[in-house]
Amino acid sequence: MKQDFLRTNLANARGLGSAKDGTGHWWMQRVTAIALIPLSVWFVWGIVTHMAYANDATAVKWLSRPSTMILLIGMLTAMFYHAKLGLQVVIEDYVHRECVKITLLLASTFACAAGALLSILALLKLHFG
Repeated sequence: MKQDFLRTNLANARGLGSAKDGTGHWWMQRVTAIALIPLSVWFVWGIVTHMAYANDATAVKWLSRPSTMILLIGMLTAMFYHAKLGLQVVIEDYVHRECVKITLLLASTFACAAGALLSILALLKLHFG
């Protein structure tokens, strides 16, 4: 290869290079962050305009609308996935013991998945009664 001179002798001997994984992770963090901007603005606007002085029936009525359900499910999915990606970066960067790192990565993945699933199930229960 032309650029082998840029690698250390140890790297050349091991044959290890880029994991080819960071770009996709970085890209998905940006995509979810950009998606969360309009969804968060919409959600805050909806809370202020529909539920600021509303009773329970009005809140349930707004949350049960199909358009609200779709946008909320999209927001929850993006939010929990974005949180999972952010927690993964923090754990990988600052936890150095491999067994603790793997345990925390698994726990954060399961916690984010459980949070998303329970939130979406609660919304579906509101919608379908």
